Amino acid sequence: MASNRFLRSTFLRRLLICVTLWSHLSSGASGSYRRPNVVLILTDDLDVAIGGLNPLSKTKKLIGDAGISFTNAFVASPLCCPSRASILTGKYPHNHHVINNTLEGNCSSTAWQKSEEDHTFPALLRSYAGYQTFFAGKYLNQYGHAEAGGVEHVPPGWSYWVGLEKNSKYYNYTLSVNGKAQKHGAEYSKDYLTDVLANMSLDFLQYKSSYQPFFMMVSTPAPHSPWTAAPQYQDRYNSTKAPRDPNFNVHGKDKHWLIRQAKTPMTNSSVQFLDDAFRKRWRTLLSVDDLVEKLVKRLEVRGELDNTYIFFTSDNGYHTGQFSLPMDKRQLYEFDIRVPLMVRGPNIKPNQTSKMLVANVDLGPTILDIAGYNVNKTQMDGMSFLPVMEGKVNASSWRTDILVEYEGEGSNVSDPACPLLGPGVSECFPDCVCEDSYNNTYACVRTVASSANLQYCEFDDNEVFVEVYNMTADPFQLSNIAKTIDQEILEKMNHRLMMLQSCSGQSCRTPGVYDSRYRFDPRQMFTSHSWRLSKLRQKMK
Repeated sequence: MASNRFLRSTFLRRLLICVTLWSHLSSGASGSYRRPNVVLILTDDLDVAIGGLNPLSKTKKLIGDAGISFTNAFVASPLCCPSRASILTGKYPHNHHVINNTLEGNCSSTAWQKSEEDHTFPALLRSYAGYQTFFAGKYLNQYGHAEAGGVEHVPPGWSYWVGLEKNSKYYNYTLSVNGKAQKHGAEYSKDYLTDVLANMSLDFLQYKSSYQPFFMMVSTPAPHSPWTAAPQYQDRYNSTKAPRDPNFNVHGKDKHWLIRQAKTPMTNSSVQFLDDAFRKRWRTLLSVDDLVEKLVKRLEVRGELDNTYIFFTSDNGYHTGQFSLPMDKRQLYEFDIRVPLMVRGPNIKPNQTSKMLVANVDLGPTILDIAGYNVNKTQMDGMSFLPVMEGKVNASSWRTDILVEYEGEGSNVSDPACPLLGPGVSECFPDCVCEDSYNNTYACVRTVASSANLQYCEFDDNEVFVEVYNMTADPFQLSNIAKTIDQEILEKMNHRLMMLQSCSGQSCRTPGVYDSRYRFDPRQMFTSHSWRLSKLRQKMK
């Protein structure tokens, strides 16, 4: 415990130095109006479609019931690093160019640092809006890699930085504390990461400057693997099983080949494994629930809660057995792309639920809007949903679609355990069910409008495989209606997808197919993509 006290005192000394500097820099900048504070709590792999919010009773009460819950919140890409890059930049993956969780895929690479980090919304909050900023937890999957500057690299925009080296862990990890390595072991009382993040966040709230608004981003490891629960929660949910929804352990016979290759029914050992993983995921979330409660109570005690927006969300969803895929998050379906999003704060009435369509590219613009920064000065693709939260926008004037895109990964050599599948696959389970492949590369238009709740997806492969779902009639996405949908709708959705895949900034916010302002002129189809449309027409005949 002496070591723990030393680390805490060192933390506070450095923090006070930082805060003192900020106080001098900002003296005279504060007036009678105090801009709102913002807290963003980001979980890792937390679904909403298969019950991920069930263990989070305190969070639902303290944030959801106290504010607004979005039932149509989606991610721009269902994988950690591309999604987190979209949150930070407000951009779709085709604009920030992070395509997977590897350095080669631009995850926390030096190229990413040079091109994007100076323009993230926290950097703008600090540089132009005068916010003191605090980060604690998982940043990007390759953060801290020697080829990306190591833990010495502190991304611009953060007054105080506590970054986890690489991917989610609960014990035996390294933190970058303002650029200096801090190693942790396996003792619960001082090393369990979710609790460490909670304690450091409380310290920040206690010792930060009182003269500036603040932004906090707390990025927990839970419920990402290795699913290590706190000791007091290790025996919870012993009888819980993964939900047996209509799409659980069924053959996706009308879907992309990667889904069709899954073995149905799954082996008993696979079902037991995913049920066990499901329980472990829930157990890790109980510590996240505690973290949320501690932060809200501390803000309340300090008299800052009423002037603070608190966002709670995830970087992507997750699946456990849907369409006989054991466990992962790289697919286009609702369980992987839909995420929880709850917000409380000034001018947000409690107990609200919104069906309006929002995406993680909107988080940065919304937080900048809260801070009074003009989002139009940025190159962000997303849009502020602050007016939605304040009840100033109705559904008829809100956007009707967003883009989801993913670039698949595979290996150049065959998996020795699954030689019959050949090269090009990855994330394979012992029974040779693979969760990813090179041609698991797709883009989707997700539409939510008064007259349509639709998903349209195209794969970038030789087939130009298409999947279309009527989410109102078929919420579990059991029936691909690509071959029966009206030809005109198909062409319009293809056109809209091409527009979104090439959009940037304001052009990403133009009217969608089901917006009355949408104008479709077949003569304006992208000539460079005409081969895709012709293949599409041939396929649908």
